[in-house]
Amino acid sequence: MAGEGLKELVGRAMIDPDFLQALVRDPYTVLADYELSAEERTSVLQAIAKLTLTPRPQQARAFQTALVKRLAT
Repeated sequence: MAGEGLKELVGRAMIDPDFLQALVRDPYTVLADYELSAEERTSVLQAIAKLTLTPRPQQARAFQTALVKRLAT
């Protein structure tokens, strides 16, 4: 189950394109502001890595989908 920090991060990435781009550019700095488990942090970093192959307008949805699928299993 996703913690509050992860829910907040994903929610913000969905509504704030500038935040999502900052997360993609410098994930470690952005993630420092969120309380995430090691597994959550790894999942976020893996989702971010996949975003480089996704067109910018679709990145927020792709990010959310990647994390939901990973954390649901």
